Amino acid sequence: MTRIWLIRHGEPVEEARNRCYGSFDFELSAAGRMQMAQVSEYLKPEPVAAVYTSPLSRALESARIIAAAHSCPVEVMSDLREIDFGEFEGLQYDEIATRYPDLYRQWMETPTEVRFPNGECFSGMRARVLKAFDAIQRERAGQTAAIVSHGGINRILIAWALQMPDNSIFRLAQDYAATNLLELTANGWTADHKA
Repeated sequence: MTRIWLIRHGEPVEEARNRCYGSFDFELSAAGRMQMAQVSEYLKPEPVAAVYTSPLSRALESARIIAAAHSCPVEVMSDLREIDFGEFEGLQYDEIATRYPDLYRQWMETPTEVRFPNGECFSGMRARVLKAFDAIQRERAGQTAAIVSHGGINRILIAWALQMPDNSIFRLAQDYAATNLLELTANGWTADHKA
């Protein structure tokens, strides 16, 4: 059976708080490293063959913590990076609301329909994430693997597996170090939120 663990990176450093960051590269905090050590311990009984990750520091460091416990390789895939918020990157949310009031309102009301100035839109992100997932599940057919990335990536993959409409993905909680399992069964993919 093909099993893919979806894990959100641990908590980033304090500078990330109240800021919009997708492609902005923040490292893990001490608390984030502890969270990932706990996830690693939880996954210890799992036969993880490989860990795939985003190139961003917070995800890459998280992936290395998990891979070390399994003595397995870490494979960086650019398509597993978080959405690029363009001109919003690194700004505090109140700054965005002041500078871009109409776009900010649209983002809060219909987040999957916004194109960020000089950044990405949800449909583009979704396409690249599903392409990466397809490559992983083909390469690891019949095995257990892990994807350590970002909340947006996890939501896209869980929603896809459950055939949820895009506009419902923010109903899926994905806190720091969230741990989910996708399993390929005879009836298709199933999803289970573990922690």
